[in-house]
Amino acid sequence: MPLPSYDHGACDIPLLGGTIGANLRRTVERFGEREALIVRHQNFRATYRELWELVARTAKGLVARGVKTGDRVGVWSPNRFEWVVVQYATARLGAILVNINPAYKATELEYALNKSGVSLLLLAKGFRHADYCAILADVRDRCPDLRESLVIDSQWDELLAAGAGVSDEQLEEIEGALQFDDPINIQYTSGTTGFPKGATLTHHNILNNGYFTAERMRYTERERVCVPVPFYHCFGMVIGNLACTSRGACIVVPSESFDPLAVLETVQAERCTSLYGVPTMFIAELDHPRFAEFDLSSLRTGVVAGAPCPVEVMKRIIERMHLRDITGVCGMTETSPTATQTTTDAPFAKRVETVGRAAPHVEIKIIDPATGRLVLRGTPGEQCTRGYNVMRGYWMDAEATAKAIDADGWMHTGDLAVMDADGYVSIVGRIKDIIIRGGENISPREVEEFLHTIDGVAEAQVIGVPCPKYGEEVMAWVRLKAGATLTADDLRAACVGRIATFKIPRFWKFVDAFPLTVTGKVQKYRMREIAAQELATKQ
Repeated sequence: MPLPSYDHGACDIPLLGGTIGANLRRTVERFGEREALIVRHQNFRATYRELWELVARTAKGLVARGVKTGDRVGVWSPNRFEWVVVQYATARLGAILVNINPAYKATELEYALNKSGVSLLLLAKGFRHADYCAILADVRDRCPDLRESLVIDSQWDELLAAGAGVSDEQLEEIEGALQFDDPINIQYTSGTTGFPKGATLTHHNILNNGYFTAERMRYTERERVCVPVPFYHCFGMVIGNLACTSRGACIVVPSESFDPLAVLETVQAERCTSLYGVPTMFIAELDHPRFAEFDLSSLRTGVVAGAPCPVEVMKRIIERMHLRDITGVCGMTETSPTATQTTTDAPFAKRVETVGRAAPHVEIKIIDPATGRLVLRGTPGEQCTRGYNVMRGYWMDAEATAKAIDADGWMHTGDLAVMDADGYVSIVGRIKDIIIRGGENISPREVEEFLHTIDGVAEAQVIGVPCPKYGEEVMAWVRLKAGATLTADDLRAACVGRIATFKIPRFWKFVDAFPLTVTGKVQKYRMREIAAQELATKQ
C-alpha cells in the first residue's frame, strides 16, 4: 500500500543556536585571511577579517545615527558590496533589515516604508533608468516614520565616519542582548494581486537555512560562489550570502543586476566552484553567443531555484557547464527559503526531474487542498512545510498570517506537488496556474516539459486563457533558438500523437523575452493579462 505524502529531513547535525553576528565572528576567527567578498563591478575585494571590520564600522555608524534594536532599516539598491555589509551590520545590532525591491516605483516604495515603519533608508542613487532620489522625494512627505535617508553613492563614507565615537564595548553590549529568535529581516513577497506582504524572518530562520542549504552542496571554506541573483531576495541574501559566510566560503558578485556575459566572465576569472540562478538565467548563459569561449571547468555545484526547471534545461546545465553536483531547491520567502533540495549524490533522474526531499530539520507533506487531508504518494496536492524555517508571520498582518500558517504550524505554499515512493518531490505547477479546460485539469508544467524537447525551442511558458466554450484554453508562449524558423503549425504538428489532444496549445505566441520579476521569475499573471487583451481585440 502506498505511503502517505509526508517526509522529514532527519539530520545528525544540530541546528545552529546563535545569532548571525556571532556566527560571522566564529567564521572570522577560523578563516580571517581568506577572501570573503568579491564584487567585480565595484572592484571590491575583502577578506573575512576586512569584512568584519567594515561591518563593525557600519554598525557603529548606524548606532550613531540613532538606530536601535528592533528599528527597521531599509535597503533599496541593486547588488553592491554595501548591501552585504549592511545585512550583517543590522544583524549585529538586532535592527530589522527591510529589503526593498530595486524595481519598486513610488507607490510600492511608499507602501513598503510605511507598512514596515522604516526609520532609516539606505538607497542607491538609482538603478537602470530609475532615479531613486527623485522617487523618494516624491513620497517622503507621506512616510511619517522615515526620519533619515542616506544615499550610498555619496554618503557611505559619512556613515562610517559617524561611528568613530561608538566604542567596541557599546557594540558588544548591544549584541550580547540579542536572541536568535528575534526578528531580523522583512522581505516583501511579490503578490499577483494587491500589495505584497512582509515575511518576517529571524536569525534562526535564515542563518540555519543558509547553513543547511550549503551542507547539501558540501560547501567548505574553499568554495567560490558566483551569486548573480539579487540580494533583496532570499535567494541572494540567504542561499547566497549566509550559506557562504556560515561556511567560510567566498561570495563572488558578477554585476549589480543579472548579465549573462558578466556571469560567464566572472566564473572563468575567479575560478568559481558554484553558480546560482533561476532557470531563465541559466538558459540565457547557455544560449549566449560567446558561451563556448569561456572555461567553466572550475564549477562543481550550485543551485537552480525560483521556478521549476525543465528537465532538458537541467541536463544542459549539468553537461555543458560542468555542474555535475548542481542542486535543485524549492521553497519560498516565507520558508527562509529552502524547504526541499536535491543532494549531490542523488540518482541522476531524481536530480533532474525533482526538487529533492525535505531539507534538513524540515517536514514536508502534501495534502488535498479541498479537504486538508494527506494524499498518498504519487497523488498531486498542495505542498506544506513545517519547521525552523517557517517565518514568524507577515509583518503587522495577523489575518494574512493565519491564512498562510495553520494552527499546527504548517505553511501552505500554494505549490501543486507530487511526492514519489522515495520521498522526492516534483512541482507540477501552482494551484492557481492549473488550466481547467472543459473539466480537464491541465498542468502547464507538463506541457512546458514536452515543448522543451522540440528541437529549436529555447524556452516555453504555458498559460490558460479565457474561452467561452471550454472555460479556458491552452496557450503557449515560445522563444525560439537563434536561427530556428518554427511556426505555430510546426509546433502543433510536433505535439500531435505525443501528448493528449486536449493538452495541445490552441494559441501560440512567439516572443523574444518573457515578462520577468527582478529575480528572473516569469510573471504568468502578466502573460495572462497580455494574452487576454490581445485575444479580445481579435474577436
